[in-house]
Amino acid sequence: MSKLFLSVLSFLLLFGLSFAAHGGSWQQGQCQISRIDAREPSIRVRAEAGVTEIWDFNNDEFQCAGVSIHRHRIQAKGLMLPAYHNAPVLAYIVQGRGINGVLISGCPETFESSQQFSKEEGERTQRFRDKHQKIGHFRQGDIIAIPAGAAHWSYNDGDEELIVVVLQDNSNQANQLDQTPRSFFVAGNPARSQQQYGQQGQGKSGNVFRGFDVQTLVDVFGVDEETARKIQGENDERGHLIKVERGLQVIRPPFSGEEEYGRRDAANGLEETICTAKNRENLDDPSRADVYNPSAGRFSTVNSLTLPILSYLRLSAARGVLYRNAIFSPHWVVNAHSIIYATRGGARVQIVNHKGQAVFDGQVQEGQVVVVPQNFAVVKQAGEQGFEWVAFNTNDNAMINTLSGRTSAFRGLPASVIENAYQISSEEALRLKNWRQETLIFSGRRSSQTGRVATA
Repeated sequence: MSKLFLSVLSFLLLFGLSFAAHGGSWQQGQCQISRIDAREPSIRVRAEAGVTEIWDFNNDEFQCAGVSIHRHRIQAKGLMLPAYHNAPVLAYIVQGRGINGVLISGCPETFESSQQFSKEEGERTQRFRDKHQKIGHFRQGDIIAIPAGAAHWSYNDGDEELIVVVLQDNSNQANQLDQTPRSFFVAGNPARSQQQYGQQGQGKSGNVFRGFDVQTLVDVFGVDEETARKIQGENDERGHLIKVERGLQVIRPPFSGEEEYGRRDAANGLEETICTAKNRENLDDPSRADVYNPSAGRFSTVNSLTLPILSYLRLSAARGVLYRNAIFSPHWVVNAHSIIYATRGGARVQIVNHKGQAVFDGQVQEGQVVVVPQNFAVVKQAGEQGFEWVAFNTNDNAMINTLSGRTSAFRGLPASVIENAYQISSEEALRLKNWRQETLIFSGRRSSQTGRVATA
């Protein structure tokens, strides 16, 4: 067997492993993008307690990144019914607060009541004690990680509308189906939702119990046929977001504000199991910023080093805040696609491909999404109202290289290389190399000196 053959075989094996690491669903030409747009949701799915807005995952940018994105708007006392997905999910809480549960078979029911509750049914009295898997509190600024296939639910226990932006990584290795986003509901009658997602097919649709025989459900759950049909949700018209008028009664520890989100539970000795792993981190807290410029803004990241469950999902996230006219250094993401959701204000964003062509040069406003493919160069400059965003990255430890600033790749070049590459004098080369002393976030031409984002 020749050395050449062995070399080619080794390359193919390595390529295959690298290819499989992000789902094995890449197709040649999928990222040949000549134009990128700032996208808004194209579909609205209404339900009793709110609405879900969906971006068209068939757009070239989403197909390139292998992701889909949607946004829930849940009213106060609204419950999002349990569902699981064919790919891992990262959710960012744009507004509001609530509680949620992530259900994984085999994990213990660690939340339990020591009191017995009575429930009268005619002349019969039943006594029972409830227990269930753990429930978590979440608030504005939280990133929540949910593994593929893990059923989860959420409830808005606050007084304002709950807004949640959700990224689903369809090209992740955990998804063995195609790149179509699929939601498998465990309750309710989400037929409309499934149709709007492009999941329509032959015959009726509904939750997963809908396809089972009624008698099978009677035998499995020990209930009568009427209850079995209610489990199937055939006549339930409330949709996937339902109203709980009297409030949701569950077993949960008291909410303790900032302490609940502190670093106390980051090393509790139980992080090695999926059942007890911490699955959320707050990115809105200015004190945890990774980069901070008092006159320009801040930048915070969460990855598998700060939230270990992300190594299992192979995803990460970042949160950026730019003050008025401030600039986020021109850069590229080395090892991930970056999906940017604007949470406040607006900015001019420029994205350049490998041919030096601007595939996007325009304004990105609150509520819009723009995809930055891996290695495409990008720069952001905030407008008069400042700019805030959250970025979802398709790597659990996404890394960036900057093109300007004190720690940039440009700064690492010898002055002589710059001089000859750009045909400028040695003095101009040194000035070009050393002019920016900031690292990542630059003060703009009229940047606010107050250290605060101007409000609209």
